[in-house]
Amino acid sequence: MTLRNRQRSTSIQALTERLSLELDPSHHLAGPFLPQTPFDSAASSRHSSPVPPYRKVKQPQPSALIRWVVEPVSALRILFVPLVLFIGWESLRPYATPGAPNPFARTFLLSGYVPGSLPEDPRYAKSYWDLAFIAYYVVFFAFVRQVSMVNICTPLARYFGIKKEAKLTRFGEQGYAVIYFAFFGAWGVRIMGQLPTSWYQTEHFWKDYPHWDMKPELKRYYLMQMAYWLHQLLVLVLGLEKPRKDFRELVAHHIVTLWLVGWSYLTNLTLIGNAVYLSMDIPDAFFAFSKCLNYIQWNRAKLVSFAVFFVMWTYFRHYLNLVILWSVWTQFDLLPVVSQQWKPEDGVWLAGWMRYQIFTPLALLQLLNLFWYFLIVRIFVRALITAEATDERSDDEDDGKED
Repeated sequence: MTLRNRQRSTSIQALTERLSLELDPSHHLAGPFLPQTPFDSAASSRHSSPVPPYRKVKQPQPSALIRWVVEPVSALRILFVPLVLFIGWESLRPYATPGAPNPFARTFLLSGYVPGSLPEDPRYAKSYWDLAFIAYYVVFFAFVRQVSMVNICTPLARYFGIKKEAKLTRFGEQGYAVIYFAFFGAWGVRIMGQLPTSWYQTEHFWKDYPHWDMKPELKRYYLMQMAYWLHQLLVLVLGLEKPRKDFRELVAHHIVTLWLVGWSYLTNLTLIGNAVYLSMDIPDAFFAFSKCLNYIQWNRAKLVSFAVFFVMWTYFRHYLNLVILWSVWTQFDLLPVVSQQWKPEDGVWLAGWMRYQIFTPLALLQLLNLFWYFLIVRIFVRALITAEATDERSDDEDDGKED
C-alpha cells in the first residue's frame, strides 16, 4: 500500500469514528442515551469472550490537600472554620472592638457594599474579597456534590434497580446536575426578571454601561456560578469523573466558560453574563434529567424528556446564544460615548476592540454547542427511527467489569 493510500485510509477511518460518536458508549453526551442492559440480565452473557473474575481493588486515598474535594466531612470542616470564627468575633466584638466589621463575614457573605445606596435597593460593587467568597463556595459545592450523589442519588438509583457501581456513580453525577441546573436555571430567570434585560432585551446590555453596581442577588448568583465552574474544572482535572471520549471538548468548554464568567465580571458585563448563564443552565437541567431516565430504563419517559430537551437546547443554546452574538456585533455602539474607552479606574472597559474580545469566547462556545448539537440531532433521529430503546447491547455504557 502506498503512503498516500495509507494516509487516505487513516483519514477515512478517523472521520468514520467521529461521525459515529452517537453510538459511542464512552461519550459524555451519547453514552447515557444508548440502550441500557436490562437489570435482570447477566453481564457475562453480553461478552463474546470470557471475562476475568472481578476483584475489588482498594482505591488509593486522596492526598490531604484535595481530600475535601471527595470527602464531605473534610469539606464540612473547612466550611465550619469561617463560621466558627465569625461567631467568635461577634461574641467578643461588644467588649473588644465595638463597631468594627466582622472580617470573617466576607468569606461567605457578600462584600463591596456601595455606601449611599438605598436600604430598600442596596447595591454591591466588585471587591478583592470576592476571591475569598468564591474559594469558600468551591468547597461548598464539593460538599453538596458528594452529599447529593451519595446520600440522595445513590439510594434513589438502587431503589430503581441499578446495582453496578459505575452506573450508580453516573446516575449520581447526573442527579447532582439536575439539582444544580434546575435550581440555578430558576434563579437565573428570577434575577433576569429584576433586570432591564428581561426577557433578552439585548439593547440593555449596552445602555447605561458601566453596570458596576449590582443588586445583591445578582452578585451572589454570579460568584456562586463562578465557584461551581471552578469546582467542575477541578473535578475534571483531578479525574474524579471517569473521562469520556470528548474529555478535551469538556475541558475546553469549562475553560471558555470561566473565561467568559471572569472577564464579564471584571469588565462590568454582568447583565450579558446572566443572559448567557440562563441560556446554558435550563437545557442542561433537561439533559441531565433525560440521562437519569435512561439509566433507570424509563424508556418512554426518556424519549419524551429528550424531545423536550431537544427543543430547549435548540432555543436556549442556539437561538438565544445567536441573539446574544448578534447583539454584541450590531448593538455594541449603543454604549454611551463616555463609556467607549479603556479606563478601568472608572469602571469603563469597552474600547472599540473589546467588541471582538466579547464576541470571540461566545462564538467559541457556540461552536462547541454546535458540535454537540450535531450529535444530539443524530441521537434524536435514531430514536425516532428505531422507536426501541430496551434491547441488550454489548456497548452499554460502563458495562463489563465494575469499578
